[in-house]
Amino acid sequence: MTFHQEAIWTIAVLATAGVILRPFRTPEWVWAVIGATLLMVTGLIPLTMAGAGLVKGGDVYLFLIGMMLLSETARANGLFDWIATWAVNHAAGSTAKLFTLVYLAGVVVTTFMSNDATAVVLTPAVFAAAKKAKADPLPLLFACALVANAASFVLPVSNPANLVLYDGALPALGSWMRSFALPSLLAIMTTYLVLRLIERSHLHQDCASQVETTPLTVGGKAAFVGIVLTALLLVTVSACDLSLGLPTALAGIGTALGVSALARRSPIALMRDISWGVLPLVGGLFVLVAAVESTGVVGVLANLLQQAANTDPVTAAWGAGALLAFISNIMNNLPAGLIASETVAHTHVSRQVIDTLLIGVDLGPNLSVTGSLATILWLQVIRREGEEVGFLQFLRVGAVAMPVALFMALGARLLIG
Repeated sequence: MTFHQEAIWTIAVLATAGVILRPFRTPEWVWAVIGATLLMVTGLIPLTMAGAGLVKGGDVYLFLIGMMLLSETARANGLFDWIATWAVNHAAGSTAKLFTLVYLAGVVVTTFMSNDATAVVLTPAVFAAAKKAKADPLPLLFACALVANAASFVLPVSNPANLVLYDGALPALGSWMRSFALPSLLAIMTTYLVLRLIERSHLHQDCASQVETTPLTVGGKAAFVGIVLTALLLVTVSACDLSLGLPTALAGIGTALGVSALARRSPIALMRDISWGVLPLVGGLFVLVAAVESTGVVGVLANLLQQAANTDPVTAAWGAGALLAFISNIMNNLPAGLIASETVAHTHVSRQVIDTLLIGVDLGPNLSVTGSLATILWLQVIRREGEEVGFLQFLRVGAVAMPVALFMALGARLLIG
C-alpha cells in the first residue's frame, strides 16, 4: 500500500471512529464532514471524485428530507400524542402489552415507510406513550430501534440501504417476496422474542391503564392522512421500480406545507426543529467511501468473493452475509453497503449471495448504536427528548438479539435456494 493510500485509509478510519464514538459529545455529522474535507484539502482525492460521491447519495438525501418533514409535521400537530394515548389505553395497564403494540407498529411503519421513518416518525410517539403511561421508556425505545432494522427487508422500500446495495436496480416485487418473505418474518419474530426476554423484568411492571384522551386536531388528522398517502405512494413507486427519493421529498414537502396552512402554523418554524445534521453526515460518508474505493479495495474484495463463490457457493453466501453484518457496525451500514454494491458489480456471483449480503447490511446494524443511519436518527430523536443510550448499553442488547436473528434469516434464505 502506498503512502497516498495509507493516508486515505487513516483519515477514513479516524472519521468513522469519530462518528461512532462522538468524542466530546460532538454530533456525528461533524466527524464525517471533517474527514471528507481533509481528503479534499490535502489533495488525496480530486474535487471531481468528492463531487461524484456526493451526487451518488442524491436519492438518499431526498428520501431523508421527506421523512424528516413528515415526522416534524406530525409531532408539531399533536399526532404523536394522540397515538401515544391510544396505545396506552389499549395496553390496559400492561407494560408487556404496550411493548407488543409498539413493536407491531414498528413492523408496519418500517415495512411501508422504511426503517428511517420508524426512527423519526414512530420513536417520538413511543416516548410520549411511555411518559403518559408512566412506564420505563427504554424497553419501548429499544423495540423501535431494533424493529427498524429487523423489518427493513420485508419490502424494497423498507430500507434506503436496499437501493444502495442493488445500485438502484431492485428485483421485481414478486421476486423480492420469494427471496425475503420467510427470512424477514423470522428476523422480526426472533428479534421480538429475544428483546422481550432481555427486558422481561422491566416489562412485568405495571403502567397507567387509562389516560385522558386528547382530540386530534385538524392539523393532526391532515398529518396522519399525509403519512398514509406517502406510504401508499412509496409502495406503488417501489413496485414500479422507480427511485424513491424524489417522491418521498415531494410528499414530505407537500404534507408540511398543506398541514401548516390548515393549522395556520409557519412552515419555517417547523423546519427549524428538524435535525438537519443527518444530511451532511450522509454526504460525508459517501465521500469517504468514494475515497476508500479509489485505493483499490473493491478489486481485492471482488476477487476474494468470486473465489469463495466458485469454491463453495453456500459457504460463501453464509460468510459474506455474516461478515458484512459485523462490518456494518464498524463503519456504518450505508458505506458498507456502498462498498458491497461495488464489489458485487465486479463479480459474477449468484443472486443468493447478493441476497445474503442484503440481509447482513440490513439486519447487522442491530448489534451497535451506530450500525445504521436509522439507529443514528433514533439516537438524535431520543436525545431531543432528554434520553441517552450509550454504546455499551445498546451493545448489551444487540449482542444477543442481532446474531440470533441473523442466523435465522440467513439460514432461511439459503434454505429457499
